[in-house]
Amino acid sequence: MGATGAVGGQFLSMLEERDFPIDEIRLLASSRSEGKRLVFKGKEHDVQVLKEDSFGGIDIVLASAGASRSKEFLPHAVNAGAVCVDNSSAFRMDKEVPLVVPEVNPHAISGHKGIIANPNCSTIQMVLPLEAIRKAAGLKRVVASTYQSVSGAGQGNILEMERQVMKLSRKESHYGIGEHSVSEDEIKAFDHQIAYNLIPHIDVFLDNHYTKEEMKMVGETRKILEIPDLPVTATCVRVPVYYAHSESVNVQTERKLSREEAIEALKGFPGITVIDDPGSSKYPMPIDAEGKDDVFVGRIREDGSVDNGINIWIVSDNLRKGAALNAIQIAEHLIAGL
Repeated sequence: MGATGAVGGQFLSMLEERDFPIDEIRLLASSRSEGKRLVFKGKEHDVQVLKEDSFGGIDIVLASAGASRSKEFLPHAVNAGAVCVDNSSAFRMDKEVPLVVPEVNPHAISGHKGIIANPNCSTIQMVLPLEAIRKAAGLKRVVASTYQSVSGAGQGNILEMERQVMKLSRKESHYGIGEHSVSEDEIKAFDHQIAYNLIPHIDVFLDNHYTKEEMKMVGETRKILEIPDLPVTATCVRVPVYYAHSESVNVQTERKLSREEAIEALKGFPGITVIDDPGSSKYPMPIDAEGKDDVFVGRIREDGSVDNGINIWIVSDNLRKGAALNAIQIAEHLIAGL
C-alpha cells in the first residue's frame, strides 16, 4: 500500500536488495496512480487502485499510505488472511497491536492479531542506542532534540525546499535582514520557509504545547522499551536536509556509565555503527548516513551536569531504517516463524 510514495519506492528497492522471498507482488496506490507502472527485479508491474478487495491471496501487506488509509483498509486485509506491517501512526499506540523494532523487541511480534505497527522514524533510530544503554546501565530519563530532514514529510516537501533554494540562489547576495526570505505564495508544504531555515515544530501542536511528533516519541519509546513510566521529553525540528534524521539525546542512567563503557555497549549492539573520533572531527552526519541501513552514533560523552548522564548523537536514514527497512525486517521475522 502506497507503492508510488517515497517509502513505497524504498520498499521496492529494499525487497530487491534483500532478496525477499516473493511469489507475487501486488502494488497498490490511490486512483491518482492508476495506469502507472513500476519496475521490480527488472520487470514492470501495473499499479492497482487500492480497494477493499485488493488483498485476496496475499500473505503480508506492507502499508505506507497514511493513517486514514490504514484504518480503512487494513481490517479488510486481515479478514482476507494477511498479516499487515503498518508504517503509519494508525495503530502504534493500540494495546492490541505490537509496536516493533526487531533489534529491540522482536518477541512482541508473536502477539500480533493481524497488524504489527512500524514505529515513527525518529523513534526507531533512538530506541536502538537506548536499548544498548539500558542493558548496560538501566534508564532513568531521556531528553531528545531531533533535526529531521524534509523527506520525512514526503516527496512534495523535498521539491518545495529545492524551489526555494533555487529562487534564493538567483538573488544577489546580501547580508541585510529579509534578503534570504521567499514570498508567502512560495510556502505551501510547511508553515514557514524551509530553505536556509529551521522550523521548530513537526506535525500539529497539542493542548500540552508539545507537537504530535514529539508525543509520538514519548509514547512509542515507552511502549517499545516496555518501560511505561520512563520519563521522556522531546523537541522535534525540521531542517533543510534531504535525507536522514539527526538526534541529540541526553540519557540519565540508573548506574554510572563511562564514555568508554557506553561506546563498548553501543558497538556490541546489532544495527548500530559507532563513529566517534572527536580529535579527527569524525562523527555521524546525515550526508554520510543517506542510503545506509545502520543507525550511526557518535559525540558520546559524559554529562557532568547530572548524575549518571550520557550525551549521544544519533543519525539514520529515515526512509530506510526509519521506515522501509524496519518494516521489512519485521516481515522477515514473520517468514522465519512460519
